[in-house]
Amino acid sequence: MTAHPVTRPAPGSCEELVSRVLAGAFGPDPRTLRVSTAFTTRQSVRHTGRTGGYRNEVLSLRIAEAVGSCAVEPGELPDSAADACVGTDAATLLAHPLRPVRIAALDAVLMHALPHGPASGARSLPLPAGGSLEKSRARAHAVTGLLDLPPGRTVLVVGVVNSLLAALRERGLRYVPCDLKGGTTEWGEPVRTDAAEPLSRCDAVLASGMTLGNGSFEQLRTHALRHGTPLVMFAQTGSAVLPRLIGSGVTAVSAEPYPFFWLDGGPGTIHQYGGTR
Repeated sequence: MTAHPVTRPAPGSCEELVSRVLAGAFGPDPRTLRVSTAFTTRQSVRHTGRTGGYRNEVLSLRIAEAVGSCAVEPGELPDSAADACVGTDAATLLAHPLRPVRIAALDAVLMHALPHGPASGARSLPLPAGGSLEKSRARAHAVTGLLDLPPGRTVLVVGVVNSLLAALRERGLRYVPCDLKGGTTEWGEPVRTDAAEPLSRCDAVLASGMTLGNGSFEQLRTHALRHGTPLVMFAQTGSAVLPRLIGSGVTAVSAEPYPFFWLDGGPGTIHQYGGTR
């Protein structure tokens, strides 16, 4: 029997998506779904051959077989946050005062209702086994392949990952790197901390799912919707959330549910939605 992709109309915003979830539009009533496990993943990395490194911290919540995640700035999340989520129903967590908890809960509910695969509209792509840099580069080529742009165009990159920048450079694409951490890229280019100004002069946006967790996503989504600017998301945060927003500003999504590619040297899978592939 052939599975057919989900064809629900796209919600107008993340807030509308939450409202639909609470109304049971995506399956079980979130009041009946409880978090059995909550955990944080903390990582520091410096790829061999790279001059700089970075840190990751991610909150993950498990509902039944599904894990939803939201990245945070290291040290931002109280140690008590994960403990407070365990045994709590998803509807309560969707109204939690901490945005990362709300996003992780929404991601878990949607991952439970619409697991990544053809029935949810996804194309699953294998990531080969390898070292951290090899896997990062393979993922970067898959992500940037969702950008339908000729050489010479400019991409606003929100959430700087040097492997993504390298893949754009290989295609002859210009970019404006933007990240709340600031700093410089592997090639010494300054990283902007505010995406608002360069939005109007870029031909496309390539943004991390972390923008869901820090509150900057809606600005990108509304700009893309208003101006017809392609918005491609690479999502560990909200990997099941962002595909539901394709058609409401989001053009394509490369979804990476937990466990993420940087946790294991073995083969993995990413799931792509939208785009021309």
